[in-house]
Amino acid sequence: MLGQLVWHWEHQARPRLDGLTDEEYCWEPAEGCWNLRHRGTGRAPVAAGSGAFTMDFARQEPSPAPVTTIAWRLGHILVGVLGARNASHFGGPPVAYEDFDYPGTAAGALALLDEYYGRWVQGVRSLGAGGLDRACGPAEGAFADRPMAALVLHINREMIHHLAEVALLRDLFAHRQ
Repeated sequence: MLGQLVWHWEHQARPRLDGLTDEEYCWEPAEGCWNLRHRGTGRAPVAAGSGAFTMDFARQEPSPAPVTTIAWRLGHILVGVLGARNASHFGGPPVAYEDFDYPGTAAGALALLDEYYGRWVQGVRSLGAGGLDRACGPAEGAFADRPMAALVLHINREMIHHLAEVALLRDLFAHRQ
């Protein structure tokens, strides 16, 4: 299972992030995008975060959902996909959208992404077959009784999905008028 994510990360996703600029990181391809913004300048119902930058957010997602930027998507991966799971299952620092110190630069986001990805991969490798069969536990809410293998596959899907979106946004940025 882990091989799927590792292959995608090493051969597709991470190489596509090389050279990401701050301009691309925060580029808004459509009107009304959700983004990371300097504290006090957010446009969404919630400005989540504890540092100089906050993430546009809403308790109930609007319909249609806003287009999100690379910065927003990487923030989601850092907090909701990898960070929370690393904290719950592999000794990572606690993270939550509301109090995360979002990186204001592409380089800062990529450094955290590399760190959080590395912790996730190391943690999954440490599980072994028995660990993959054990229940996820209360940190996964309604999925507490599901095996860790199901969580690993879910994280694979989330990473592949969101990093493909980031790659598309980079393509659109490169070909903008």
